[in-house]
Amino acid sequence: MRITQGAFSFLPDLTDRQIQAQVQYCLDKGWAVNFEYTDDPHPRNVYWEMWGMPMFDLKDAKGVMMELAECRKHHGDVYIRLSAFDSSHGWESVRLSFIVNRPATEPGFRLARAELAGRRIGYSTSAYAANQPEGQRYK
Repeated sequence: MRITQGAFSFLPDLTDRQIQAQVQYCLDKGWAVNFEYTDDPHPRNVYWEMWGMPMFDLKDAKGVMMELAECRKHHGDVYIRLSAFDSSHGWESVRLSFIVNRPATEPGFRLARAELAGRRIGYSTSAYAANQPEGQRYK
């Protein structure tokens, strides 16, 4: 199962050259770029671990790509996401976010159905990977 989160998630994985082009677009707009990683990509898990500090005031995407290479070296077996933050007045939020690294296998999610009061049916999801302890989920 392929996790689909963020922009470009329904496309094949972007190459490093395509990622660099997107990064350069973000930098040209004046957005700060940062990387985050996690081994629990549940859609409601918004607390990914941040890699380093956000990269403000960069003009060349090569510096960001060097940071991505370093992040992949340490966390290449989990999900890594690039986020571009627009700090301009009126926006002050993430403008672009997409996955730039995935584990070799993606076990997917379990869909649990529950009968609720009044004949209602509720659904919840949980990652199969979350059955393993943190740090051992994709090994």
